[in-house]
Amino acid sequence: TALYGLEKGDGLLGRKVLITGGTGGVGHLGIQLANIGGAFVVATVRNAEQTKLVREAGAHEVVIGDDASAIGRHGPYDIILDGVGGSVLGAAASQMSKNGICVIYGATAGGEVTFSVRAFYATGGARLYGFILFHELRTVPASVGLHRLATLVADGRLRPLIDTEVPLAKISELSQKLTERKFTGKAVLTF
Repeated sequence: TALYGLEKGDGLLGRKVLITGGTGGVGHLGIQLANIGGAFVVATVRNAEQTKLVREAGAHEVVIGDDASAIGRHGPYDIILDGVGGSVLGAAASQMSKNGICVIYGATAGGEVTFSVRAFYATGGARLYGFILFHELRTVPASVGLHRLATLVADGRLRPLIDTEVPLAKISELSQKLTERKFTGKAVLTF
Protein backbone atom coordinates (compact mmCIF):
# COMPACT_ATOMS: atom_id res chain seq x y z
CA THR A 1 0.00 0.00 0.00
CA ALA A 2 2.78 2.45 0.92
CA LEU A 3 4.77 1.68 -2.23
CA TYR A 4 1.91 1.85 -4.71
CA GLY A 5 0.27 4.77 -2.90
CA LEU A 6 3.41 6.92 -3.06
CA GLU A 7 3.86 6.07 -6.73
CA LYS A 8 0.58 7.86 -7.47
CA GLY A 9 2.56 11.06 -6.92
CA ASP A 10 4.71 10.55 -10.03
CA GLY A 11 8.11 10.78 -8.37
CA LEU A 12 9.53 11.60 -4.96
CA LEU A 13 12.86 13.31 -5.55
CA GLY A 14 12.77 16.83 -4.15
CA ARG A 15 9.05 16.60 -3.30
CA LYS A 16 7.40 17.31 0.06
CA VAL A 17 5.46 14.32 1.38
CA LEU A 18 3.06 14.07 4.32
CA ILE A 19 2.54 10.64 5.85
CA THR A 20 -0.33 10.51 8.33
CA GLY A 21 -0.32 7.77 10.95
CA GLY A 22 3.46 7.47 10.81
CA THR A 23 3.66 4.64 13.35
CA GLY A 24 1.22 2.37 11.53
CA GLY A 25 2.47 -0.39 9.28
CA VAL A 26 1.76 1.52 6.06
CA GLY A 27 2.83 4.87 7.49
CA HIS A 28 6.15 3.60 8.84
CA LEU A 29 7.05 1.99 5.51
CA GLY A 30 5.77 5.08 3.67
CA ILE A 31 8.17 7.31 5.61
CA GLN A 32 11.10 5.08 4.72
CA LEU A 33 10.15 4.74 1.06
CA ALA A 34 9.59 8.48 0.62
CA ASN A 35 12.94 9.15 2.27
CA ILE A 36 14.71 6.58 0.06
CA GLY A 37 13.10 8.29 -2.95
CA GLY A 38 14.59 11.65 -2.00
CA ALA A 39 11.51 13.38 -0.56
CA PHE A 40 11.30 15.77 2.38
CA VAL A 41 9.06 13.78 4.74
CA VAL A 42 6.63 15.08 7.36
CA ALA A 43 4.87 12.47 9.52
CA THR A 44 1.99 12.66 11.98
CA VAL A 45 1.90 10.71 15.26
CA ARG A 46 -0.60 10.59 18.12
CA ASN A 47 1.82 11.27 20.97
CA ALA A 48 5.32 12.62 21.60
CA GLU A 49 6.68 9.20 22.63
CA GLN A 50 6.32 8.10 19.00
CA THR A 51 8.50 10.90 17.61
CA LYS A 52 11.76 8.95 17.88
CA LEU A 53 10.30 6.02 15.96
CA VAL A 54 9.27 8.10 12.94
CA ARG A 55 12.46 10.17 13.00
CA GLU A 56 14.50 6.95 12.88
CA ALA A 57 12.37 5.86 9.91
CA GLY A 58 13.38 9.05 8.07
CA ALA A 59 10.82 11.74 8.91
CA HIS A 60 12.39 15.20 8.69
CA GLU A 61 9.55 16.83 10.64
CA VAL A 62 6.93 15.36 12.99
CA VAL A 63 3.45 16.68 13.79
CA ILE A 64 2.31 15.43 17.20
CA GLY A 65 -1.24 14.92 18.41
CA ASP A 66 -4.76 14.90 17.12
CA ASP A 67 -4.74 18.67 16.51
CA ALA A 68 -4.38 18.49 12.77
CA SER A 69 -4.00 22.25 12.39
CA ALA A 70 -0.25 21.84 12.99
CA ILE A 71 -0.01 20.06 9.63
CA GLY A 72 -0.11 23.47 7.95
CA ARG A 73 3.20 24.57 9.49
CA HIS A 74 5.12 22.37 7.06
CA GLY A 75 2.88 22.51 3.97
CA PRO A 76 2.04 22.67 1.21
CA TYR A 77 2.54 19.02 0.28
CA ASP A 78 3.09 17.47 -3.12
CA ILE A 79 2.05 14.00 -1.98
CA ILE A 80 -0.07 13.01 1.01
CA LEU A 81 -0.44 9.37 2.05
CA ASP A 82 -3.40 9.25 4.44
CA GLY A 83 -4.79 6.36 6.42
CA VAL A 84 -6.19 8.44 9.29
CA GLY A 85 -9.11 10.37 7.80
CA GLY A 86 -11.21 12.64 10.02
CA SER A 87 -9.81 16.03 11.00
CA VAL A 88 -6.29 15.01 9.97
CA LEU A 89 -7.38 14.44 6.36
CA GLY A 90 -9.39 17.66 6.48
CA ALA A 91 -6.31 19.65 7.48
CA ALA A 92 -4.12 17.85 4.96
CA ALA A 93 -6.51 18.42 2.03
CA SER A 94 -6.23 22.14 2.62
CA GLN A 95 -2.43 21.98 2.45
CA MET A 96 -1.86 20.51 -0.99
CA SER A 97 0.54 22.02 -3.49
CA LYS A 98 -0.33 22.81 -7.10
CA ASN A 99 -0.97 19.51 -8.89
CA GLY A 100 -0.57 17.68 -5.57
CA ILE A 101 -2.23 14.37 -4.78
CA CYS A 102 -3.71 13.02 -1.58
CA VAL A 103 -3.85 9.21 -1.60
CA ILE A 104 -6.43 7.99 0.91
CA TYR A 105 -6.18 4.33 1.94
CA GLY A 106 -8.00 4.30 5.29
CA ALA A 107 -9.89 6.23 7.93
CA THR A 108 -8.87 5.08 11.42
CA ALA A 109 -9.91 8.42 12.99
CA GLY A 110 -13.22 8.61 11.19
CA GLY A 111 -14.83 8.49 7.78
CA GLU A 112 -16.39 11.94 7.92
CA VAL A 113 -14.14 14.77 6.73
CA THR A 114 -14.54 18.54 6.66
CA PHE A 115 -12.10 20.66 4.70
CA SER A 116 -11.85 23.97 2.92
CA VAL A 117 -13.09 23.35 -0.60
CA ARG A 118 -11.92 26.85 -1.56
CA ALA A 119 -8.33 26.13 -0.42
CA PHE A 120 -8.46 22.79 -2.21
CA TYR A 121 -9.64 23.93 -5.64
CA ALA A 122 -7.79 27.27 -5.55
CA THR A 123 -4.53 25.33 -5.40
CA GLY A 124 -4.96 24.18 -8.98
CA GLY A 125 -4.82 20.56 -10.07
CA ALA A 126 -5.05 19.08 -6.57
CA ARG A 127 -6.42 15.53 -6.53
CA LEU A 128 -7.92 13.14 -3.99
CA TYR A 129 -7.29 9.50 -4.85
CA GLY A 130 -9.21 6.65 -3.25
CA PHE A 131 -6.72 3.80 -2.88
CA ILE A 132 -7.65 0.14 -2.52
CA LEU A 133 -4.72 -2.22 -2.98
CA PHE A 134 -6.71 -4.95 -4.70
CA HIS A 135 -7.88 -2.46 -7.31
CA GLU A 136 -4.27 -1.35 -7.93
CA LEU A 137 -3.10 -4.93 -8.36
CA ARG A 138 -5.20 -5.17 -11.52
CA THR A 139 -2.66 -2.97 -13.31
CA VAL A 140 0.58 -3.77 -11.44
CA PRO A 141 0.90 -7.32 -10.08
CA ALA A 142 1.75 -7.80 -6.40
CA SER A 143 4.88 -9.71 -7.42
CA VAL A 144 6.39 -6.53 -8.89
CA GLY A 145 5.95 -4.49 -5.72
CA LEU A 146 6.85 -7.35 -3.39
CA HIS A 147 10.08 -7.96 -5.32
CA ARG A 148 11.05 -4.31 -5.00
CA LEU A 149 10.23 -4.26 -1.30
CA ALA A 150 12.01 -7.55 -0.60
CA THR A 151 15.12 -6.24 -2.36
CA LEU A 152 15.09 -3.09 -0.21
CA VAL A 153 14.67 -5.20 2.94
CA ALA A 154 17.47 -7.58 1.89
CA ASP A 155 19.76 -4.60 1.20
CA GLY A 156 19.00 -3.20 4.68
CA ARG A 157 17.45 -0.02 3.25
CA LEU A 158 13.89 -0.80 4.38
CA ARG A 159 13.05 -2.01 7.89
CA PRO A 160 9.52 -3.32 8.43
CA LEU A 161 8.24 -2.49 11.89
CA ILE A 162 7.02 -5.75 13.39
CA ASP A 163 5.48 -5.23 16.80
CA THR A 164 4.22 -8.70 17.55
CA GLU A 165 4.38 -12.32 16.39
CA VAL A 166 1.61 -14.73 17.36
CA PRO A 167 0.50 -18.20 16.33
CA LEU A 168 -2.50 -18.49 14.03
CA ALA A 169 -4.57 -19.82 16.95
CA LYS A 170 -4.46 -16.32 18.50
CA ILE A 171 -5.76 -14.49 15.44
CA SER A 172 -8.94 -13.32 17.20
CA GLU A 173 -6.92 -11.71 20.02
CA LEU A 174 -4.64 -10.10 17.45
CA SER A 175 -7.61 -8.79 15.47
CA GLN A 176 -9.01 -7.19 18.61
CA LYS A 177 -5.66 -5.50 19.36
CA LEU A 178 -5.50 -4.26 15.77
CA THR A 179 -9.01 -2.83 15.98
CA GLU A 180 -8.15 -1.07 19.24
CA ARG A 181 -4.83 0.18 17.79
CA LYS A 182 -2.91 -1.52 20.62
CA PHE A 183 0.28 -2.08 18.67
CA THR A 184 2.58 -0.18 16.37
CA GLY A 185 3.50 -1.37 12.89
CA LYS A 186 2.73 -4.83 11.65
CA ALA A 187 1.94 -8.22 13.18
CA VAL A 188 3.17 -11.58 11.99
CA LEU A 189 1.05 -14.73 12.19
CA THR A 190 2.97 -17.97 12.44
CA PHE A 191 1.64 -21.31 11.20
